[in-house]
Amino acid sequence: MELNLELANFKINPDTQVNLSERPTRIKPLYSSKKHHQELLNKLHEELGTLQDMLYAHNRYAMLLIFQGMDSAGKGSIIKHVMTGINPQGCQVFSFQQPTAEDLDHDFLWRSNNRLPERGRIGIFDRSYYEEVTAVRVMPGLLAQQHLPMEFLDPAKIWQERFQDIINLESYLHRNGIRIVKFFLHLSKEEQRQRLLARIDEPKKNWKISRADMEARQHWDSFQIAYAECLGATSSEHSPWYIIPADDKRNAQLLVSKIIRNTMKMLQISYPITTEAHRKELAEIRDALEKEQFAH
Repeated sequence: MELNLELANFKINPDTQVNLSERPTRIKPLYSSKKHHQELLNKLHEELGTLQDMLYAHNRYAMLLIFQGMDSAGKGSIIKHVMTGINPQGCQVFSFQQPTAEDLDHDFLWRSNNRLPERGRIGIFDRSYYEEVTAVRVMPGLLAQQHLPMEFLDPAKIWQERFQDIINLESYLHRNGIRIVKFFLHLSKEEQRQRLLARIDEPKKNWKISRADMEARQHWDSFQIAYAECLGATSSEHSPWYIIPADDKRNAQLLVSKIIRNTMKMLQISYPITTEAHRKELAEIRDALEKEQFAH
């Protein structure tokens, strides 16, 4: 059962001028029922599990998956559902919340660089260094906390300079075998309102909402502008952004899963070839194990 979809429609080409108001937050369902959705997702899980096992055995590449979006866009939910079929030993998930005092005493890429995936593994960032050119840009108080030298705080330069720093970092990581795929979960303001209300109504989800969510919501338009500029400026051929319509969580899960699957299939990975010396060693091990059977 194959999910037929043109993924290029969601990919941002380099140096593209992005207008999020022109991008859909909801598309026609890719599934016909809840059961059909699960069947499609299970098939993708199976393929991802096999590819991740091969990635680990090949031990030359790593994958870094970055998820960004407004509060309640579904980042955690998608990570949970998409990575269901992945061996936990080959996957690392990091959620970047408010920076610590130690984080603020370092450069803006420091804390994420400390969490990059090892070769053979899949790293997942729930939020990332892209907060530094979106949330920090919209909320000036966050930038003030970083205690930067005054000569580097020119608002006419700092964001473009940070875009370039990110591009340079991702190019460097790509040349070192880390394949980066970035997802912006594009949520409508009305859908966010409904999800925030649901979090209030469901006691088990009360912990997920605070005044900070409402403060960010009050800056909705500014966030849309900041994200649009960021997506256009930092999408590249080797580290692309995908804008995922996120109002329908099931659709978003399928889209993200297929993009990851396709990206991994393009990697030149395989299981290590057994050498003649290793085959001889395996034959000796087999012989020893078979002798144990007769010994008992």
